[in-house]
Amino acid sequence: MNAPALILNLRRVGVLSAALAGATLAIAQPSFTAPPPSTAPVEDPSARRAAYLARVNEAITWRAAQAKPGEPATFGLAEIAVKLARREDAALCSERLVELMKKPAGDMFWMFPVTCVSYLGRDQLSPAAKAAVREAWRTYFPLRGDTENHWVMYYTSVYLMAQLWPDEPGERWFNGKSSEELFDEARAFLLHWMELTTTIGQGEYDCTHYIGEYAIPMLYLATWAKDPAMRQRGRMMLDYVLADFAVETLQGIYVGAHARTDDTTVLEKWNGLSSFFGWLFLGNCPPPANYGGWGIYFAAVAENYELPEVIYRIGTDRVEAYTHFERKRTRHRWRNSDVRNAPVYKTTFVGPDYAVGSDQGGLLQPIQQHSWDVTWAVPDPRGVHNTMFSTQPYYGDIETMMYFTEMPDSMPAAVTFQGKPTYISEEKLLGGSPYEQIFQQDDAVISLCDVPAGTTYQQVNGFFSKDLSRFEEDASGWIFAQGGRAYLAYRPLAPYEWRPLERGGKRLRSPHGKNGTILQVAAESEFASWEEFKAAIRALPLAITLTPVPQVTFTTLRGKKVECRYGAAPRVNGRPVDHAQAWRLFSGPYLNAEVGSGVLTLTHGRLRRVLDFNALTITDAVSP
Repeated sequence: MNAPALILNLRRVGVLSAALAGATLAIAQPSFTAPPPSTAPVEDPSARRAAYLARVNEAITWRAAQAKPGEPATFGLAEIAVKLARREDAALCSERLVELMKKPAGDMFWMFPVTCVSYLGRDQLSPAAKAAVREAWRTYFPLRGDTENHWVMYYTSVYLMAQLWPDEPGERWFNGKSSEELFDEARAFLLHWMELTTTIGQGEYDCTHYIGEYAIPMLYLATWAKDPAMRQRGRMMLDYVLADFAVETLQGIYVGAHARTDDTTVLEKWNGLSSFFGWLFLGNCPPPANYGGWGIYFAAVAENYELPEVIYRIGTDRVEAYTHFERKRTRHRWRNSDVRNAPVYKTTFVGPDYAVGSDQGGLLQPIQQHSWDVTWAVPDPRGVHNTMFSTQPYYGDIETMMYFTEMPDSMPAAVTFQGKPTYISEEKLLGGSPYEQIFQQDDAVISLCDVPAGTTYQQVNGFFSKDLSRFEEDASGWIFAQGGRAYLAYRPLAPYEWRPLERGGKRLRSPHGKNGTILQVAAESEFASWEEFKAAIRALPLAITLTPVPQVTFTTLRGKKVECRYGAAPRVNGRPVDHAQAWRLFSGPYLNAEVGSGVLTLTHGRLRRVLDFNALTITDAVSP
């Protein structure tokens, strides 16, 4: 859909639900198949809001059209939700909902769509449909799950449904607890999770998909919680999650290290649910196919939230490159650790042409951890592998027993069966390793690996994209490449060979336990020519030793002397880096928060917004 045309037609911002009641807007071409949108910020707030509501309307109109008259199977919970949001076909939705409630499945992934439908349909659904939903919540026992996003969805749904049906005894609920007991339990967890996140960091941090499983529940609390304090908390947490996202985006695409991503998105950085939120809120990237699937459940209620201008500006309006620091935490550790939630230290360098991001390495999350990469800007990210990184492809009992409670002999097969097919593969490009140590200085990354003999696998895998415009192996040992307007210098620390990848590009396979990678990135505009860039990299002081442990001394393009030795604290210009002392909860030009404070300050130019979770206040200011 053409954004300028929409802005001209939507002169004034009204309530979306009223507009949708008689909406006849035809979606000739969904944005996920249309040309990419402009990346320029929209200056006028009313035009920005109108464009946002138009994107919301586009998504729910498209999804509503997937429900075909006379074809009940095309009416799923998502189609019912958007039709109720549009206030259309209530009788048909009610009839179909009665059928769907006969065979509930999906645990918390069933709970929050049904919660959405129940609240949107309070004055539209038939008595029979409401009764069918109520009976399903008595007879179907949804599991709580075992991850942070599961718990947030589960307890938000329980909170809102116990609020919808108050004062009911335990025999009216699936687990035998009364409405009051369920409500109090859900409230206690949500307050605990919010406190944990805003004081020592989120556990499933910066996920390319699971951002939706946090944003959607917070929107529901902000919209439907009767308690003003919980509504305020929901709104503030939604601000918090979206600010955390916006500051680590490049043209709407999530960059850098992620607690969880997947085998598709780790290569095609755009292709995740997070890009739906980049499209919806920032308007500067295409949405994924079908608007990300789960994104529809946000869109159905999205009229009730307005992104603060300071977050919009953080995500779209940057002139200078910057380095952003975050402190997160691991998810709960059950074994193989002296601490329940170990700290995670993240660094992200963002410029106009590329972004480089990393964590400190190690087993920070199970299975789907992505520890570092560079992402470069492209005109249209769809189908493009605009990234470069390496990984130490570990899997084993240390990881599974640290983060899961199942027996170790069943875990590898269970993990691969549950949608993580590359977990035990030698070719894997996803996952953390207990034998990798990472340090980033500006736009340079040093990864060191010391993998004991007998470990699965004793090697490093490097990813080289099918979309590189230049690629040269140099006699110096550097591999030079170009992606978009980013110049890339990749230095493997041990001998390697090349293997093709099924999805295109190739894998650098270095089958040595004492190993690692150096990556230095620069903008094409910094150099008069490609040859000048290569000469500058070759001239940088570099010393590498692999025994007794890997060690690198490297002077970066930015003039910093970095010394990294496996098992020791890194040093920059002779001074050791103490992560525990140096890393605040957020630190950088845009987001700042102290560990333990519960206060996040957002800044962009003259704009300032303070989220104080202790006082439950939002304070906005504009400097003179």
